[in-house]
Amino acid sequence: MHQASVGFQCPECVAEGAKGTRSARTAYGGLRSTNPGATTITLIAINVFVWITIVATGWKGSQLIDWLALSPLGTCFTADGGGYWPDLTEATCTAPGMEFVPGVADGSYWQLLTSMFAHVEMWHIAFNMVALYALGPQLELVLGRARFLALYLLSGLAGSTLVYWLAGEHSATLGASGAVFGLMGALLVVAFKVGGNLQSLLTWIGVNVVITVIGAQFISWQAHLGGLVGGVVIAAALVYAPRQSRTQFQVGALVVLAALLALAVIVRTAVLTA
Repeated sequence: MHQASVGFQCPECVAEGAKGTRSARTAYGGLRSTNPGATTITLIAINVFVWITIVATGWKGSQLIDWLALSPLGTCFTADGGGYWPDLTEATCTAPGMEFVPGVADGSYWQLLTSMFAHVEMWHIAFNMVALYALGPQLELVLGRARFLALYLLSGLAGSTLVYWLAGEHSATLGASGAVFGLMGALLVVAFKVGGNLQSLLTWIGVNVVITVIGAQFISWQAHLGGLVGGVVIAAALVYAPRQSRTQFQVGALVVLAALLALAVIVRTAVLTA
């Protein structure tokens, strides 16, 4: 592993992605791209656009945060944001000057996805986007665009699902960290598959885990853990798929994982609304 500005470059992984350059497919069945960083740049652009929009509409006081961040249960706020009543439901949040902001259990299921693209603090989006830029092109080269995008989105949703289960019922969580941790886990799997040196990568992941534990008061360890585990599982399904039925196996595995995440969300919603 070669240390990069944020993250690591895996020479063995890049070499695996460059195998058979005349082939239209990557080593793991994806369509080969002439610009393997295009999807990564697009994801970065979406994150930056959402952040700029939040800043332009009030930054930390932007109402977009209420609608994009992941909140398991809705919360009753005063219109000026000066106070909130977590025990009040949408039906009882009716006093003048009070507003109910719904959570996932209230039907705002889009928050499981939109929270992955929303940031508030500059350091938060800066760290996540630099990490995405360092990790993304390597995995995009190895997996192909579609598989890389599926890895990113499903890892992020795995992080969101664990947040939905384990974070505070009235907490608000946002950021691409779950998806980024999924890329870390995926690069670890690919490096293991191609016989790369894992020591530096494991050290880097370990440092990030320690930072997550130390900063657990303001860092979503649930998103990090869910994303990391999700990335490992997804990458394993992609790179260890049997060659004879590779695409069918990969698609089937991703569909099953998505269904399991959906089931977990449904069960959690039933628990919260019981």
